Parts: sequence; C-alpha cells; structure tokens
Amino acid sequence: MTNVAGAQVSQQVRGACPHDCPDTCSLLTTVEGGVAVRVQGNPDHRPTDGVLCAKVSRYVERTYHPERVLRPLRRIGPKGSGRFEPVGWDEALQDIAARLGAIAARDPQGILPYSYCGTMGVVQGEGMAARFFNRLGASLLDRTICSVAGSAALAHTLGAKVGMRVEFFAEAKLILIWGSNSITSNLHFWRLAQEAKRQGARLVCIDPRRTETAEKCHEHLQILPGTDAALALALMHELVRNDWLDHDYIAQHTLGWEALRERALRWTPERAAAVCGIDAQRIRDLARDYGTIRPAAIRLNYGMQRVHGGGNAARAVACLPALVGAWRDRAGGVLLSSSGWSTLDRAAVQRPDLLAGRRPRTINMVTIGDDLQRPSSPAFGPRIEAVVVYNCNPVAVAPDSAQVVRGFAREDLFTVVLEHFRTDTADYADYILPATTQLEHWDLHTAYGHTDVLLNRPAIAPLGESKPNSQIFRELAARMGFTDPCFADSDEAICRQACAGRIDFDELLRTGFAPLPVPDAPFAQGNFPTASGRCEFFSAALARQGLDGLPDHVPNHEAFGSSPRYPLAMISPPARNFLNSSFVNVDSLRAIEREPLLEIHPQDALARGIADGAVVRVFNDRGEHRCKAQVCERARPGVVNGLGVWWRKFGLDGTNVNQLTSQRLTDLGAGPVFYDCLVDVQPA
Repeated sequence: MTNVAGAQVSQQVRGACPHDCPDTCSLLTTVEGGVAVRVQGNPDHRPTDGVLCAKVSRYVERTYHPERVLRPLRRIGPKGSGRFEPVGWDEALQDIAARLGAIAARDPQGILPYSYCGTMGVVQGEGMAARFFNRLGASLLDRTICSVAGSAALAHTLGAKVGMRVEFFAEAKLILIWGSNSITSNLHFWRLAQEAKRQGARLVCIDPRRTETAEKCHEHLQILPGTDAALALALMHELVRNDWLDHDYIAQHTLGWEALRERALRWTPERAAAVCGIDAQRIRDLARDYGTIRPAAIRLNYGMQRVHGGGNAARAVACLPALVGAWRDRAGGVLLSSSGWSTLDRAAVQRPDLLAGRRPRTINMVTIGDDLQRPSSPAFGPRIEAVVVYNCNPVAVAPDSAQVVRGFAREDLFTVVLEHFRTDTADYADYILPATTQLEHWDLHTAYGHTDVLLNRPAIAPLGESKPNSQIFRELAARMGFTDPCFADSDEAICRQACAGRIDFDELLRTGFAPLPVPDAPFAQGNFPTASGRCEFFSAALARQGLDGLPDHVPNHEAFGSSPRYPLAMISPPARNFLNSSFVNVDSLRAIEREPLLEIHPQDALARGIADGAVVRVFNDRGEHRCKAQVCERARPGVVNGLGVWWRKFGLDGTNVNQLTSQRLTDLGAGPVFYDCLVDVQPA
C-alpha cells in the first residue's frame, strides 16, 4: 500500500503456521507494496511468544522460490521424467473432470484422494476437498502415516487426544521428554522446559538417538527402538515395589489396576534392561524420581509409536501419571496431543452427508505402494485408476518407496498433483496444478501442542496462476456437474461454519487466535472422556476386538538381534532443518543440512571399515540407499540413524531412507512402522 505522498507503507497481516508441528505458531507477515517481505512470530500469542523455528522463518524464501509452480502443467514425457508443458486452467480442469467422470461412471472407488498434513488447515486441508470426494463417492483414505497408533492409545486410555496444558510444563519439577527431539520438532515446548530447568526441574530424555535435546537434559536413556513399553512397565514395577503410588487416585479415577499391577510385577528392571539395552539401575533411579518428585510431567511424542508395538507403548506411558496422582497438579500428567480438546465442527466443513448413504472402501495410505499395484478383486474392489494428491509427497514420504514408485509409474494410472513445487511425486503426475501457499489464502487451524484456535488471513494475492486448494476443488466440482450449494461457500464462510458459534470468530478476526476452554488441571478429579470416566488401564473396547485389554511390550516386527543378515536397527528421524519433506528444496535450509546422512556409532563403523564422511550403502531385502556416513555417538551401538525425509531427487542415487522401510503396520491404529527396520551398512 502507499500513503498520500506515494511512499510505500508496511502492513502486518495475522496468520498461522500451516505445518505438521505441535506448536502451530501465530504469524505476522509484513507486506510492502503487495509483496511479503518478512514472516515472524506473533509476540502477543503466548505459545508462540514472538519466536519461529528456522524453517518457517524462511517462509518468504519458500513462497517466492524461483522453482515455484505458477502455471498448470501437463505431462509430455514418460512417468517420472519430469517433462511437462504449460496448459491453461480451463483445458486442464476440463480434461481432469472428463477423465475422473469416466472412471466414476464405472466405479468412483477407482479414484483415490491422497493427502496428509502439507497444510494442517481446516479449509485447505480436508475442507472443500472432502466435500468433493464425498460427493463423488471416491475411495476413502485412512490418513495413518504419522500418529494413529499413539492416537488410538490415548483414546483407549484417556478417552481422547487430550492431556495437560503445555504452558504448565514450566512449573514442573521433573520432565520426561519421551521420544521427542523438542529442540527440532517442538521448539516452544523446549523453551518451557528450559524455564522449568532454570527453576530447578530435572529433565530426562528417553530416545534411541542422542539428539540435540538429549544433550541438554540432565540424563539420557538411550534405549533400543521399540522397547518403550518394556521401560514403562518396569517403571510401574518399581512404583509398586516401593509403594510410590497414589492409592486414592488409583481407587477413585482408574479402571483395571489389579490386572495392570500383576503384569507390571513381571517386568523387573533386569528384564526390561535386557530388552531396552540399558542398565537396570538407571531404570530404578528413574522410577524413584518419577515416584517421589512433584509435579512430574511427561512430554510424549510420536516417534516412539512408529514401531509394531507403538500403540501399546503409548498406552503404557499414558498410564503412568494416574499411578502417582500426577494429574492432581496442573504441571503434572502427560501430553502427546491436545487436538482432542478442539470443538470445531468438522462435519460442517467436510460434509460426510454428501456420501448419501454410500460406503466406499478405505485405503490405508501406508500401503499405497502395494495398493496401487493390486488388480481388481472381490476383496480389494476395483483397481485404483486415478489418484489426486494434495498436501503430500507420497513418493518421498511413504514407506517401501521402491514399491510406491512402481505404483505411481503405471502408465494407466491417472495422477493429478496439487503442489507448490515439482516434488518427487509431481514428477509422476499427468497434471500439476499450482496451489497457493499459506501467505495467499484463508484458513483456520487447531493445534496439537497447545489449546488455541488460529485464523490465517491472506497477506498477498496468489502468485502467478496459483489457486487455493479449495478453489481448485470448487472448479472441479462445477465441471463434474456438482450443483450442491456447499460448493459455492467461500473460504471465509467455511471458517465460520467450522467455528459453529463455539469459537468467537470476531475474536479471531481481531487477534488471530482464540483459546479453547480447557481447565488448568483437567483430570485432577478424574472425569476422563472415557466411557467409564476413568483412566482405563484395562480397555474393554480393545478386549472386545480380541486384543489385549492391558498395555504390554510388543516386540518389533524386525526386532533387534533377530536377523544375522541385518544386524543393525535403523530409525529415520527428521533432519533438523526439514519438516517431513517440506523445506527440502529451500536452498538456505538444504545448504545447512548439506546432504543425506546416516549416523553410525564408531564401534559399528570400525567393524565395517567405514570412515567418517564416506559414502555407504545401506540395504535390506526391500532395497538399498546410498548416503554419507557420519561416525558419531548420536547413534548408539547397533542402531543407525538415517536422517530424513530428503526428496529422492536430492539423494546420491535417487533414493531416500524410505527405500528401506516397510509397509507393515502398528498394533493399534494400523499406522506405519518407520522405526521398525533392520539393515546392514557397507562402504559403497
């Protein structure tokens, strides 16, 4: 904008970070002359406190990236070649609608949406897109790739994805940071943990990798991948043996204690130590701290549930606060996700009523590699003939990526990708449709690390010919002949529908955020959102499914020490400057990460003749991946850390770590097992 004298005037526009992170920051975008010049954290939003991570602070660089897709593109070369030509919007949408319509005439279940959390927004995520696919009757997608094992665990233990309020971690005297590299993936929580540390709190990190966070805690328990439930059960054993229990809380507010007590007493510290690969005395010491220090808080994260027994492990950890009465304190309890506190009206946004009684099949996004190659059958249904990908990059992020590539390389598979950039997946598209970034559209956001709702207002006009996801699906709906009034709803109208009078939309317009009404100590008097109203150590719902009603240690599919051919366990935590596969192509961030790395302990490197910085071949029966070795003690003996998730095209040999991961599933929720993977490593 300009003033009366013609000079440029800056303005700030309130928004929200769209990415898959618990922090969900409130953003301020500075705009000069219609151009965004700076993105910063909103100092008026308490969880953000004016601070952004290194990734999102580069959001202007990402928005104006020279390789941004700004026109619709149509494939003119073989699948995967990345050869495209520009095409007009009208021609592209007409052809897409015609081809989807022809498939739908045979069976709309032959069409599959594939999306995840490239944006966490209510509108640009599963808003108008969900309306479109529900009206079409397409196959449903089970969006499992991140958090479902832990989510199911909370649902069967606490009743929902709920927990303590994050701001009260600052008052805790003991904090267990379990399966979380908070400095990288939960920065604002880490600031609270540091505040508690300055006030005398003890910080303990439990993680197979010696992360940046682990280095700054008082203690690090470097357990083997997939052994978290064994550790939790051994902690229970010691709580029982030493009577570090809140008997009154257990009696009044829990269900199934006697059965859990019996199981825990079978898990001595020695037994768990043998499973976890740590010293038994360290388990006893941690149990003493957890049983005697108040307030005691656990920050649990999703990495630990990406193994076969991930659901059981998250259940076991979620049981711990009730045993010692930690929920009585507002600075006590556990937090994995706060998203269950949300009161938004998702049905009003997604309109499942548009299915009109139809019950399409559901495809698990984790098994996309195999499912794209399945023929029609009575059990599977029709062959997948078309995939519409948005907010996701499955060729890079889905497990067993050699199979994913084979699936997307099918010449008879019609693929449409809504994107900002020509990602690994976009290279296999028949059409790439340019989508707006967060600075260019309306959206509404909840959080899973705090308890506020945030509004995102567009700061700049869409660049080039890009359109919001919502507008692309509106226009496709019109060309498919869908005349339902809901397809005419504006993005702002959908935001208002989601609030449904439960959130003050005028407050969102004024300040950019609004708090949810969550008590300071939500479970001090029980009142869990379970069927019983209690913390359910024993889940009757799981028992009715034929599963164990109590949490237990469930070994990995590929347990450490089970394969002479593949003696190393591999986990694939995110590189510090990437967020899943987002930001990998931002030059300043990729320059920091430099290249794909495999962290390997000096002992394992020496046994294989591997020098620091050498190119290595990491392999198993699913494939192989070449990268640089970093010989260091961030890896524990017997475990290697393949940092991800790099785009395959930036890999040394056109692959990434998901060349090695499997399509097997977790015990609860049917989620992925990225950290349940055996490999070996050789000099390349």
